[in-house]
Amino acid sequence: MRAAGTSVRHLLSRGDFRRLLAARLLAQSGDGVLQAALAGTVLFNPQRAADPVDVAAAFAVLLLPYSVVGPFAGVWLDRWSRRQVLVRANVLRAGQVAVVAALVLAGDDGPLFYAAGLAVFAVTRFLLSALSAALPHTTDPAALVPANALSTTSGAVATVAGGLAALGLLQLGTAGDAAYAAVALAAALPYLASAAVAAGFARPYLGPDAGDGPGGTTARAVLRGMVAGARHLGERPAAVAALAAIGAHRVCYGLLTLMTLLLYRGPLAGSTGPVLAGGLAGLGQVLAAGSVGTLLAAAVTPPAVRRLGTRRWVVLLLAGGAVLQPALGLTFAPAGLVAAGLVLGFVAQAVKICVDATLQRSVDDDFRGRVFSVYDTTVNVAYVAALVTAALLLPASGRSVPGLVVVAALYGLTAAGYARATRVHAA
Repeated sequence: MRAAGTSVRHLLSRGDFRRLLAARLLAQSGDGVLQAALAGTVLFNPQRAADPVDVAAAFAVLLLPYSVVGPFAGVWLDRWSRRQVLVRANVLRAGQVAVVAALVLAGDDGPLFYAAGLAVFAVTRFLLSALSAALPHTTDPAALVPANALSTTSGAVATVAGGLAALGLLQLGTAGDAAYAAVALAAALPYLASAAVAAGFARPYLGPDAGDGPGGTTARAVLRGMVAGARHLGERPAAVAALAAIGAHRVCYGLLTLMTLLLYRGPLAGSTGPVLAGGLAGLGQVLAAGSVGTLLAAAVTPPAVRRLGTRRWVVLLLAGGAVLQPALGLTFAPAGLVAAGLVLGFVAQAVKICVDATLQRSVDDDFRGRVFSVYDTTVNVAYVAALVTAALLLPASGRSVPGLVVVAALYGLTAAGYARATRVHAA
């Protein structure tokens, strides 16, 4: 039976939850627009050319530097008003994308271009951690799983929707630096709208409950905060196991991402059919299928957790990934890849919902910023490590049976490891 106060209707009846959700949807739709513009610039722009190592290097440059400072940023999230973070980070990102758009228009693909992209992604990761840390302030503890199912899933769908809208705009004209620059600049609009929505919260509303204030942001205080956060996390085995599981999943996700990109840029670039396409349009279909998977995960995960418990559901998801990803991907054809995209979107979002709820439930509010920044760092490092490894080992065509075997093995081992690590702490 559904617990009282955990339905979507109950969640949406809360004005504070609706406001935070709206801020997330606007922010993440802007992310989708920007990501599509940058991906098109690097991968599908006829005025540029990038090999797999270039692509992996771009992800590494954009994600890894933030991963180094992410835990430090988490300490600040536990001291600064999270409402202020949401407002100011979105305004800052709007200014940053203008710089990125100018560099794309100028045809710059050197260090300055990557530095500008890095700056945007660093602020984006900081903002997403703030959204996750703030969520428990807008819902009841018993509703954390459905709240995460609704907020993070709709956020992921908003990102895909923004990306698809950007791809649609790009299909209307001739691809080139000017078109990609215009689409990148369009991301500033939802960022500014998100800032305006978040400004409707009172300054202390989203926590932290007992921040140290400006005096707690010195280098020594930040380092002490990191150590305290690591100790707090280490005392919660369920949280550690959840982080390890999603880290392993992100390795699989990274390998499959690059494989799919290479397939649609190479062997499937000219593929045409009555329904399924190749090239950039075909990649958009895979993204759309992944979005459908995330929606299904949002609908299925809360009742599945109530019936099976978080532990069994996560194990089942990881085991399913071990079987279905290679079974669908081995065709190396559009139909199989679209189906695999749906499954990957489902597994990714369902696991994320469970991990987010586990961390929010088991970690004290004054440590959530640090823990979610460690979480963000974990998934970034795992993702980039997989991309770099895949770039060095995958063929340029993206067709790799051994790659799919590695994905199956890693999913299977992670399922077994998570089941064993959480046996005593079953939820």
